[in-house]
Amino acid sequence: MILQALKEYYDRKAADPDSGIAPLGWEWKEIPFLFVITDDGQFVRIEDTREIVGKRKIAKRFLVPQSVVRTRNPAAFTLWDKAEYAFPGVAQGTDADKKHTLFLTRLNQFADDLPSVASVRRFLTEHFDTERLKGDGNWSEYIQTGAVATFIIAGHEKPVPCEGDFVQAYNAHLSSTGEVPDGVCLVTGSRAIISRTHHKIVGVLGTDKNRGSLISFNWDAAESFGREQSYNSPVGQEAEFAYTTALNALLASSRQKMYVGDATTVFWSSEKSTLEDEFADLFREPQKDDPDRGVDAVERLLGSVRSGAYAHEGGTARFYVLGLSPNSARISVRFWHEGTVAEMERRFADWFENLRIVHGPKDKEHLSLTQLLLSLALHNKDYQKWKANIPPNLAGAVMRSILEGTPYPATLLSSAIVRIKAERDVTYPRAKLVKAFINRNLNPERKLAMSLDKDNPNVGYRLGRLFAVLERIQQAANPGINATIRDRFYASASATPAAVFGNLMRLKNHHLAKLPKTAFFEELIGEILSSVAAFPSHLSLEDQGMFAIGYYHQRQDFFVGRKTKDSGVGDAASTSESDDTVQTELSL
Repeated sequence: MILQALKEYYDRKAADPDSGIAPLGWEWKEIPFLFVITDDGQFVRIEDTREIVGKRKIAKRFLVPQSVVRTRNPAAFTLWDKAEYAFPGVAQGTDADKKHTLFLTRLNQFADDLPSVASVRRFLTEHFDTERLKGDGNWSEYIQTGAVATFIIAGHEKPVPCEGDFVQAYNAHLSSTGEVPDGVCLVTGSRAIISRTHHKIVGVLGTDKNRGSLISFNWDAAESFGREQSYNSPVGQEAEFAYTTALNALLASSRQKMYVGDATTVFWSSEKSTLEDEFADLFREPQKDDPDRGVDAVERLLGSVRSGAYAHEGGTARFYVLGLSPNSARISVRFWHEGTVAEMERRFADWFENLRIVHGPKDKEHLSLTQLLLSLALHNKDYQKWKANIPPNLAGAVMRSILEGTPYPATLLSSAIVRIKAERDVTYPRAKLVKAFINRNLNPERKLAMSLDKDNPNVGYRLGRLFAVLERIQQAANPGINATIRDRFYASASATPAAVFGNLMRLKNHHLAKLPKTAFFEELIGEILSSVAAFPSHLSLEDQGMFAIGYYHQRQDFFVGRKTKDSGVGDAASTSESDDTVQTELSL
């Protein structure tokens, strides 16, 4: 199904003249160097097409004949290639002469009929002078970098393989190969010429030089019935070109590609849709040039659920998400999901609704998936190392749950609880994840609300609230205190309440004696403990999550109380910690 969906995407984009996707038999290729020659084949100069973008040199892209798959045997490209194929005397080894001969053989197919190609042939066979080429400053860099190059006639606007007469001749050549279909294509279901090898997929993060095969067979155990190489998975040449071109185009796009953990994720729809344009903004990290783009996209998504905008626009169109990661010599599929645009809209909206929780004025309403998962990783000043500390496979598992509308992985809650205990801090992003997990997976009779729920009977939630109140009493009694009961007792209080809360309640009495007004706190403690018969000896992992949310909700309620100066709450909070310590931001 993946290959069929990719071919459909290719067909859709190929029908759009403004898409820039390569037609059959062609590919868009960055070519750093152009060898400028005269009509009679004399060398003029080597032109560097690269421009400095940021810290990188980016070569100009040209539409050239598609490359062939190189295995153990040499194979040349048509009118563009590396120096070892394009020029005589450059290659080394047993196949040195053969490589350039193969290049000339492909060139000779068009040289007799096309003057520009004939000029290239004269340059390579009659006027080639290595010493003169070495005199050009770009020659040594071309050789050292192993880059590809092509040819352009002086005074012409386009390189030889891009000129109109060559394009027509090459397309005619493609349609007149005379090969007979030798199998049934598993993508189209029609008889076709089966591809022996498939073109490389470029741009999957972590692959060797960012290149790898999606379909390949290189050991006997994977082959059967005498079918070797890609004949074991028969895909017609046209379908193979379509799916590889479409996937490479997606991987080259900044708007239809994002990184989810160690998975490079691409997405598209069967028809043009708003969701296709905004999917990346919903989940990827904020862009430096427009940090609010993601927040705006989420708000539009949530608004569209109420208005039905996406559904009216084309909700029945199919939407596809493909997660890829490197695996030795080939690329592995980490996750694959498809559904209608309307289905995806509802599932994405459900994810963001589950995450919503009360927060401070400095916190953004919506955080990217990476920002959320970073809160579960051991902090490191080096941002890339920090990202590498995200629990293995968690990002892919969470994304799969979002796409399928299934329960979130158990490791999401356990990782959050472990990090909360280790740092003794229920931060905003951690609270969002814990709340989302509880509301999706545990399906309690009373789902967690965005803010404080005084009627929630769960013992873990109640004890979390109580712990926040006891901490606030300590802070009010000891203004400017550096370490609170949270720093010493949070982990044990949330896991084994009976072993801790007895001492904390006695300590509370000592702190209350220092305060001029105690009625508010005493009434609040009585309200919290009204439905708690006894402190349990242990809390389950799920109840520890409820403890974290109860603690977070109660602290946020104190913060709101201080901001609004609401009766006794404002008075009690006036001597407590600053706004900055109440609210913990995820600073990236």
